[in-house]
Amino acid sequence: MSIRHSILALLQERPRYGYQLRIEFEDRTGSSWPLNIGQVYTTLDRLERDGLVRREGGDGAGHVIYSITASGQAEVGGWFTSPIARTNPPRNELAIKLALALTLPGIDVAAIIQGQRAVSVRALQDYTKSRRDTAAQQRPADTARLLVLDSLVFQTEAEVRWLDLCEARLMQLAHPPR
Repeated sequence: MSIRHSILALLQERPRYGYQLRIEFEDRTGSSWPLNIGQVYTTLDRLERDGLVRREGGDGAGHVIYSITASGQAEVGGWFTSPIARTNPPRNELAIKLALALTLPGIDVAAIIQGQRAVSVRALQDYTKSRRDTAAQQRPADTARLLVLDSLVFQTEAEVRWLDLCEARLMQLAHPPR
């Protein structure tokens, strides 16, 4: 997830201080990815160093206001118009965990799969309920939240299917065909 580009995108709308950026990000993404305020300010410092944002001074209440520069606008414009590259798949901690568990002695891989499946099914139920509740009282501002929830539902469904496949492959290892 690109916090850098998300902050730039929000600053295109109007100048803001860090806490406002954090709240706007969480509101617009359905609070699916909470941001640490320290991460926001660290990112703002890097964006300022790179000439993509500038400090506009304070708001009188002790907050430093940031605005986007022309270079920052070009950067975020490129982000929006470029597809997300699939050349380097994101690290999947679960896949790494299972791959390592299969290669190490004494690890109960089936128990790992079952434990993860329980967590994933619970998350799937929560995402589905949240999506259903949001859609039932949908306002125009809820469309972004629904898109994020749809993405989370599809990703979690895929994870559960993949766990089923992992379990089937374990069964094949335990009982090879004759």
